[in-house]
Amino acid sequence: MDIIGTIPGQDDVAQILALLTTVDRAQRTEDADAFLGVFREDGLWVTGHGKRLYGRDTIGEFTRKVLPGATAETYATYEADHLLFVRPDIAVLNVNQTYLRRDGDKVLDHGSPVYFLAKDDGVWRIAAAQNTVVVAE
Repeated sequence: MDIIGTIPGQDDVAQILALLTTVDRAQRTEDADAFLGVFREDGLWVTGHGKRLYGRDTIGEFTRKVLPGATAETYATYEADHLLFVRPDIAVLNVNQTYLRRDGDKVLDHGSPVYFLAKDDGVWRIAAAQNTVVVAE
């Protein structure tokens, strides 16, 4: 993973990677509360199909509808690709997302989420995110 910008500290990098681990685990276990916990209260989420969700409550309504059962046959992995520290309290994380079948490791699709992160009161959270499906060339 590339890390650029002025890194405020290795603890910040570790917290951001832990946030991504939380997203990965929350998605695989269909834990909506854990997923919502990584967002700021005023967070913005754009789904892989372009639906715009404003605020944690709205993100929660959507997530609680679509997440249960979503990983019955497939799941996604999340791997940090590029981390840019814009300022000591603002970072942008690009993620490689790979969709796999539960009955084997056949790759079905890829995604390229980007998370705009803000550090408030010592905690990194998603301020805005875009979950984009990668279209094969």
